[in-house]
Amino acid sequence: MILPAALLPAAGAPWPAAAVLAAAPATEAPEATQQAIGYPSLFLLVLIGALVPVIPTGALVSSAAVVAVHRMAPFSMVLVFVTASLAAFLGDVTLYWLGRRGMGSRNGSRWLEAIRARAPEDRLAQAQARLADHGVTVLVLSRLVPAGRLPVMLACLVAEWPLRRFVRGNLPACLAWTAAYQLIGVLGGSLFPEPWEGVVAAVALTLLISTAPGVWRRLRHR
Repeated sequence: MILPAALLPAAGAPWPAAAVLAAAPATEAPEATQQAIGYPSLFLLVLIGALVPVIPTGALVSSAAVVAVHRMAPFSMVLVFVTASLAAFLGDVTLYWLGRRGMGSRNGSRWLEAIRARAPEDRLAQAQARLADHGVTVLVLSRLVPAGRLPVMLACLVAEWPLRRFVRGNLPACLAWTAAYQLIGVLGGSLFPEPWEGVVAAVALTLLISTAPGVWRRLRHR
């Protein structure tokens, strides 16, 4: 019915390869055990990816959706959506709260420095200008734009947005983000007869989407 094996990389295996291997139907573990492991794993990985943006969380959501499609489990699709959305939301809110603490601290914080390091000056300037013009709408769209989340979050910190205002804008942003990457997984799962093929296609597409803007900016600079 659901995906847990697709979310648990084998020891020492790179994440995409592990997801592909795990996408095959599990015959040994009972379905209830798979669910008990899989949803917490998805939640934890997306949460960590929101706090430390080195995990391809979009690829995780898409891969989970692929496996749910092949298991013919609509209820599982709903659970994947709720789990990923909640994890992304809590991760963003926690990171923003830590950033606000860093802004108010004389010595800053490593979380604030991590946000600054991933928000180049040109992207931050653009985010500040758009945030001033369009407000919460920019925050909602920032999660759908590759590498757009942290510059906009930093712009909100610089503009001294209260946590409550950030929460109101971040909730629909996380819902839209989860829906978009889950749709990629649904398409990948529908186009290919085998789950692992859909996972490969979904991972490749999500990684292409996330890396294309950075490659384009480098080519423009050159």
